[in-house]
Amino acid sequence: MKKYSEMTKEELLTLKAALDEQFKVEEAKGLSLNMARGKPGKAQLELAMPMLDVLQSDSDMNTLLGNDTRNYGDLDGIGECRYLMADMMEVHKDNVIVCGNSSLNIMYDTVARSYCFGVNGGTPWCKLDKVKFLCPVPGYDRHFKITEQFGIEMINIPLGEDGPDMDMVEQYVNNDPAVKGIWCVPKYSNPTGISYSDETVRRFAALKPAAEDFRIYWDNAYCMHHLYDDDQDQILNILEECEKAGNPDMVYIFCSTSKISFPGSGVAAIASSINNIDHILKLMTVQTIGHDKINQLRHCRFFKNKDGLIAHMKKHGDILRPKFEAVVNTLEAELGGLEIGSWIAPKGGYFISFNSMPGCAKRIVALCKELGVVMTGAGATYPYGKDPEDSNIRIAPSFPSPEEMEMASAVFVLCVKIATVEKLLSEM
Repeated sequence: MKKYSEMTKEELLTLKAALDEQFKVEEAKGLSLNMARGKPGKAQLELAMPMLDVLQSDSDMNTLLGNDTRNYGDLDGIGECRYLMADMMEVHKDNVIVCGNSSLNIMYDTVARSYCFGVNGGTPWCKLDKVKFLCPVPGYDRHFKITEQFGIEMINIPLGEDGPDMDMVEQYVNNDPAVKGIWCVPKYSNPTGISYSDETVRRFAALKPAAEDFRIYWDNAYCMHHLYDDDQDQILNILEECEKAGNPDMVYIFCSTSKISFPGSGVAAIASSINNIDHILKLMTVQTIGHDKINQLRHCRFFKNKDGLIAHMKKHGDILRPKFEAVVNTLEAELGGLEIGSWIAPKGGYFISFNSMPGCAKRIVALCKELGVVMTGAGATYPYGKDPEDSNIRIAPSFPSPEEMEMASAVFVLCVKIATVEKLLSEM
């Protein structure tokens, strides 16, 4: 098919008339589909239901060390769960604190501790004139909401196929003492699905921050979320690389089982240097006596070890794969060669990132909504909800069924075409 940019005004008007007729047909279907957030579908949640049977009223509730999980204690998490989460993050157990069900909660608390009390005895951020965070974009909207809530200035860093623009990262971090952190989703990034290259990870580890309290917020949310058994991304261990580079305290790693077991009842953990871990525990001692150890025990007895996690995640991949392929196949069949959008077919994670012609994203999302398909709001993948190009849209295929994803994808590409034609006509 002829590229839209090469069409005459008359050709575009003819095309728009045909697309408008298709729009009416879709509108009459009265669809109600949601691709807004990366929620696991029902079939995925069913995978972990046997976990609810591993502990009964007559079960042994003690840890391997003999501690009663029903009682107080184990502020940093029960030992076997620390081992399990350490294996998940590829770190040592002593570098891990297991918390509640949400890694986002841990990230919020980590920023809050820095804001109120400083980093490892440093000046509390609340007493500084200016605090800045680097934000690879497009990125995770909830990361940006945390730093926005604390009044931290956010700086956009373009995200490429190998990771953030490291020239920009080094320029800011190594020269501006007000830069205190950077948000990262290093594996199957939210929303683009890319994974950081070895060079990118090594450059992160070798940073020479102007601020002693600069930290990398390494949200490895999708470390085990592969779509394919035989084609998986791997990333270097950032904690090991930081140690090699002489920056052992520079990174916090976050992960959870939210999209492995149950989003509302998983376990989450933070990993870092022993120095950082000791400081965090010192402050946590005032905040809590301990998190839900019974839930930690339940997870350990269900998964047993990393091999159990891997086997479980293969089942997730089998469920998710056809949903992702439904989207990618539709994009390639309907938009391939038209040069009106770009996307990456991810090997894992929970999202597909679509870039439209500049100035079209909000219109596409609005048109989809009219046809009963709810998308993540355009601009959500940028700090303050402001996409300077108005072009990025995050697609979340996980919640609908594969059949629903095919219908939603058909609606999406139709709306992309309509919005693009409208944009081109408005510029003539």
